[in-house]
Amino acid sequence: MGRKRKDSQPFTHHPSRIPHHRRGERLILVLGGAASGKSEAALAMAGNVGPKAFVATGQPLDDEMAERIRRHQASRQADWRTEEVPLDLAGWFDKQGRTYRTILVDCLTLWLSNLQGRSVPESQVPALVSELLRAIRAVKARVVVVSNELGLGLVPTETSSRRFRDLAGSVNQQVAKEADEVYFIVSGMPLRLK
Repeated sequence: MGRKRKDSQPFTHHPSRIPHHRRGERLILVLGGAASGKSEAALAMAGNVGPKAFVATGQPLDDEMAERIRRHQASRQADWRTEEVPLDLAGWFDKQGRTYRTILVDCLTLWLSNLQGRSVPESQVPALVSELLRAIRAVKARVVVVSNELGLGLVPTETSSRRFRDLAGSVNQQVAKEADEVYFIVSGMPLRLK
């Protein structure tokens, strides 16, 4: 029988296996599909260094979304301050980001949807993402950013949906290139990509 290498041990999901990071400036991108466990993983990766801000981009535009937001709020510990920032993420980081040692942004995909709802042209999005990344790097905090990976499902039949999927993919690539660490969450289990 051959010897089993240490690095070939299977990964078993356990909350303690989700990376907790030491203090210091870090940009961590957490990607995953719908209901993949990415928000829970991002909370675990954020750690416990306070003060902490949860920057929510979602808006309760209907009953289902309002309930989803309530569930997310209930899953966070009381020491998280919730900041609702549907559009001007860079402005929030510039004005309030220095107040916090840990910041979790959930999520970029809803932010993009909000921008489209305000008729921001797609051609302006890369510059807005660059501005956001500049603002993130200006704070001395661990910043965890959550985003959806939309490119793994069926190709949408509507042109607008295909364009949004492609735009979200481009934004994810732009942020991943700048990030110190990137994780992909599958069924609640993190896979480190960078």
